[in-house]
Amino acid sequence: MAASATPAAKRAKLISNRKHHHHHSSSMNHHRNQPEQTTQEDHEQHSQSTDCENKKKHEPLLPGLPDDLARQCLSHLPPSLLFTVCHRWRRVLYSPSFPIPTLSVYSLLTDSDSSLSFASYDPLTARWDPLPPPPLSSPLLLKHPSFVSRLLPVQTLSSSPHLLLLSASTLSLEPALPCPLIFHSSPPSWQVGPAFPLSPRRWCATGSINGSVYLFSGVGSSKYDASLARSAFKWDTTKNSSHWEWDPLAPLKDGTFCREEVEAVYSNGRLCMVNLRGRCPKNGAVYNVRMDQWEDMPTGLLSGWTGPAAADERGDIYVVDEAVGTLRVYQWRRDTWRTVVRDEDRLRGATQMAARGGKVCVVAAGGEALVVVDVRGKGGRIWTVEPPRGKKMSNVHVLPRMIRGES
Repeated sequence: MAASATPAAKRAKLISNRKHHHHHSSSMNHHRNQPEQTTQEDHEQHSQSTDCENKKKHEPLLPGLPDDLARQCLSHLPPSLLFTVCHRWRRVLYSPSFPIPTLSVYSLLTDSDSSLSFASYDPLTARWDPLPPPPLSSPLLLKHPSFVSRLLPVQTLSSSPHLLLLSASTLSLEPALPCPLIFHSSPPSWQVGPAFPLSPRRWCATGSINGSVYLFSGVGSSKYDASLARSAFKWDTTKNSSHWEWDPLAPLKDGTFCREEVEAVYSNGRLCMVNLRGRCPKNGAVYNVRMDQWEDMPTGLLSGWTGPAAADERGDIYVVDEAVGTLRVYQWRRDTWRTVVRDEDRLRGATQMAARGGKVCVVAAGGEALVVVDVRGKGGRIWTVEPPRGKKMSNVHVLPRMIRGES
């Protein structure tokens, strides 16, 4: 087989073609009475350039390797490196066929008039991209005229690779969503899930494990419902949508967790949650997934849960002490918390957080900053990402990047 032209040879050929084109362009100035000849030459030059571009697109990712094996090799390199080497590698990095998905930050955004929207932040391009709006019969409500200082919960959940919208309120203080909405990142689209069991919720406790969504407790309309407050259900989103349903689980012992929105975090085979935020006295509960039973929360885990919490894909639970700006990680064997980093200026007042891929993302400064902590690197490097202009961040999740086709 004849060896293919080297990249250097191709570049030389392109330079030669450009010189050839420049010669004919100069000739055109002296022979303006020959438009047909000039048009043909331009067409030939365009065809040659197109052929060059097509050849580049079909070059192997790594010389001597089939592309599927090359993708496996490239997946072990840092995405930031792949992004900067060449356009071909950048396209592969963003393609659905790449073995390891590129992660983005997804956030619920608010603006000055309290209207809500979703967007994702790509750390490689440092760009926010809007999500298509969810199919809603009425706008989601964050503020209500009857509550001057309180924000109403709008609950979202990450159940990789999906983002879910689970609960919110209407102007009449009724549940806004009869069914959960599930967002697919490739291609970007929303899908309606199965109707909520017992009743839609204005808020609830929720968590996810391996594509299954867990729904605990909650409040439907303004009237308290004891059976709803103790309820527990599971929805397996990995099943075919025609078989989606909510399966009942062991109920909670009481209705303690219906007071406000709660996000349970998964670690050590258990979903862990507390009913109140901050340093105030609170109750904790632990759901043993394999045994389908509720357990008491370890004392150290409960006492150190002093702010927003999140667990990464390895099961490490992180919490930010919102009063002093300390990021800590929980150690199951010792039932203690270890300090990762302290930054009063940036982490104090944290409201939401997410963890994945060695990074902890914390919403702080009243939603005007996303503080990112590299928890696997030495020294706990910290940097800040700003929301889109005129917006504030509310909920935050780390999920695969949106893919609208080959980039």
